[in-house]
Amino acid sequence: MQTAPGGSPSPPLPQSSAVGEKGLKGSALGLVSSVAIGLASTAPAYSLAATLGFIVLAVGLQSPVVVILGFIPMYFIAYAYKAMNAVDPDCGTTFTWSARAFGPHTAWMGGWGIIIADIIVMANLAQIAGQYGFQLVGADGLAGSRGWTALAGVIWIIVMTAICYIGIEISAALQKWLLSIELLLLAILSVMALVKVYGGNAPQESLHVDAAWFNPFEIGSASSLTQGVLLAVFIYWGWDTAVSVNEETADRERTPGRAAVISTVLLLLIYVLVTTSAQAFAGIGDKGIGLANPDNAGDVLGSFGDEVFGTEGFGGFLAKMLVLMVLTSAAASTQTTILPTARTSFSMATHKALPAAFARVHPRFLTPTWSTVAMGLASIVFYAGLTAISGNVLEDSIASVGLGIAFYYGLTGFACVWYFRKVLTRSAADFFLKGLLPALGALMLLGLFCYAAFHVYSDPAYGTTVIDLPLLGRTGGVSVIGIGALALGVVLMLIQRAVQGSWFRNPDVPVSVASKSSPQ
Repeated sequence: MQTAPGGSPSPPLPQSSAVGEKGLKGSALGLVSSVAIGLASTAPAYSLAATLGFIVLAVGLQSPVVVILGFIPMYFIAYAYKAMNAVDPDCGTTFTWSARAFGPHTAWMGGWGIIIADIIVMANLAQIAGQYGFQLVGADGLAGSRGWTALAGVIWIIVMTAICYIGIEISAALQKWLLSIELLLLAILSVMALVKVYGGNAPQESLHVDAAWFNPFEIGSASSLTQGVLLAVFIYWGWDTAVSVNEETADRERTPGRAAVISTVLLLLIYVLVTTSAQAFAGIGDKGIGLANPDNAGDVLGSFGDEVFGTEGFGGFLAKMLVLMVLTSAAASTQTTILPTARTSFSMATHKALPAAFARVHPRFLTPTWSTVAMGLASIVFYAGLTAISGNVLEDSIASVGLGIAFYYGLTGFACVWYFRKVLTRSAADFFLKGLLPALGALMLLGLFCYAAFHVYSDPAYGTTVIDLPLLGRTGGVSVIGIGALALGVVLMLIQRAVQGSWFRNPDVPVSVASKSSPQ
């Protein structure tokens, strides 16, 4: 055991290892590329289009403050990622860090949490990409067809899987261009909306921005607040992709963690601006372009953008561009969802927690081969299978993804606190950045997980499916699917332990560069 300055014992030091030791392409990404990947993974335009209406339905005029509240646990957990990455920049992230803190079984479940959450959300991303692709070319009939939309979504998954397979640098370059256009268009949309509101050219439903919108105590009930925050947490999810590509990043011990923190702050600014301007322009009515209109809840930016930009001339061009940006946002997030999942399974395989095939690296592209292809195939099978079975089951499976997110983000926060527990009194920075903030973030997510799983999602009236369970009776399908997906991981873990149990008997905990006398 090492001793930190002041006599405080510090966690065991990692042994030395070379950059790119697993065969991945080192130093391929810089800070800007890492931030772009982190932002693109959250799909800002898509997330707002698909979620803002439901947040308004839950909390009304307090949507802006709920977006801020959803940021808080994400920001705190970003510091957990930053601290753990500084001592162990392994692409397995939650998997490897949980191994250091809690052992091989918890670590395996942390890795599974990432994998299952990403596979589930890929179904929604593919569906949105398929729908918007048809809308962009005016094929509204095909956009409303479940079969044609599924076919287009599968094609999107194949294309994005191929890009991820070819190389991380190509992926990052594509993300920077798409993200730049996306953020520029969202900024133009927000500014034009506010200019029209205060210039008297907005619809009758428009409102002036009010300080009460930023007061959480104006929300009617704790249930409404929790539902709103759960939705807000979902729109921030994805920034951790910047850390999952750490082994392919220059200065891999510092850059990924900085990118994660920067990404969450930039997302806060984007979401508050768009939410506030959209609410001011469209109001929260349940008719027309009102954000509480259930007919628009699944795509508030579509009707909102048409009203702000217009449908003729240059305004019509911008409205079409907005549709394109939601499309490319979903498509880009499809790509950046494949990246962390492939690298998680790749890391698990290199340490014998998954079959060895998942540890293969392409000799030319220096990317995970079977891990990347397997992620694409699993996503296609899941999406196509649920689409064929029932659109309702597909919708509820997508809604359940929040449980997987809260599980592995929260586990990362707890792992950080436990790993650094003996050095938290070394300095104020250690106490706050490695202890207090990660602990608060993890506890918030644990509370959201329990409340959502056993109160909100388990209500038979929530979602579109109901499942009769022994002893529990009629239970909301969203809760059953979410908990069931995590429980499936326990079964697979036991199978893996029986077939190839070296990781569980003697875990090969990943190592990092020994360039410090104690964790930073």
